[in-house]
Amino acid sequence: MLEYEEYRLQLEGLTDKITELKDALDIAGAQAKIEELEAEAAKPDFYSDMENSQKILQQTKQLKDKIERYERMVSDWDDAKTLVALAIEEDDDSLLDEITEACESIKDTLDTMTLETLLTGKYDKCNAILTFHAGAGGTEAQDWASMLMRMYEMWAAKRGYGCEVLDLLDGDEAGIKSATIQITGLNAYGYAKAEKGVHRLVRISPFDASGRRHTSFASVEVMPEIEDEIDIKINPEDLKIDTYRSSGAGGQHVNKTESAIRITHIPTGVVVACQNERSQFKNRDTAMKMLKAKLVEIAEQQQKDKIEDIKGVQKEIAWGSQIRSYVFHPYNMVKDHRTNFEVGNIGAVMDGDLDGFVNAYLKSASLGTLNLK
Repeated sequence: MLEYEEYRLQLEGLTDKITELKDALDIAGAQAKIEELEAEAAKPDFYSDMENSQKILQQTKQLKDKIERYERMVSDWDDAKTLVALAIEEDDDSLLDEITEACESIKDTLDTMTLETLLTGKYDKCNAILTFHAGAGGTEAQDWASMLMRMYEMWAAKRGYGCEVLDLLDGDEAGIKSATIQITGLNAYGYAKAEKGVHRLVRISPFDASGRRHTSFASVEVMPEIEDEIDIKINPEDLKIDTYRSSGAGGQHVNKTESAIRITHIPTGVVVACQNERSQFKNRDTAMKMLKAKLVEIAEQQQKDKIEDIKGVQKEIAWGSQIRSYVFHPYNMVKDHRTNFEVGNIGAVMDGDLDGFVNAYLKSASLGTLNLK
């Protein structure tokens, strides 16, 4: 069959890409690092420092997972080539569907793993902290901010990442005024950084009895979770620390003790908050990590000499500043204005199907073709 010959050529054509990917992923270096980490884990006093031991074990698992994914893809590729050769030899058209599925899966995996090699930023491998702010518009915007938060929670789940709510301020009638979530997993920040900016919604408002179309805005701020060993000098005298009672969902301790923490960094005006833990000390520790991440971001924007440029407000949360538009009416479409990538299945996007947008952003950023006007 002609199709089998085409698939044979396609699979043979992947040889150079697979070899290049092995080098880009530094598989040999990863294997050497695993041996080094396992030697460290074999020491008698390894578990005397639980925090450090957990980091080593996590790093070992991440490296092993990377190698296993690559080796599984190569194995699938070899199997597919063997299956195609057998189909050609036997002239067996019953194998066409299986071969088609195998080839598509291999190409998708190769594309995904190749994309991961673009995540070379200093903090790309870190966990991500996402903060949502409703724009002007009251209940409508607050509902939109809540919808965005759910979308990213579902995106995290689809990727196998952990997700935890760190802070939440409910809206007056519906939705949220602001919220902060932490997404944990390898390269979480590397991918999530593509989502930083203002998001625009166009729909028939469920809060408008006249059924009119409304436009709403909400912003998404994305920061890496900075590891403790990164040295950021924070003067205690520059901090204003407030405690308050938690609000929203969070267990029986909510509203009973002042366990929530809000920290204001006076020189920059940066404010971070955390209320997800029962312990005030744990909330303080998490809030300090968030503050450290924000100050690192500020330090890396030294070319900006105005404090309002580096406080973390990307742009006004309003018309003309959006990175992406979500249109529910009069048609269905989600379009990213930086890459021009668009999707017609808005329901899937709102259920966390964001990889197309993220991948388009990373590819465009690597080629320097982003539209950042």
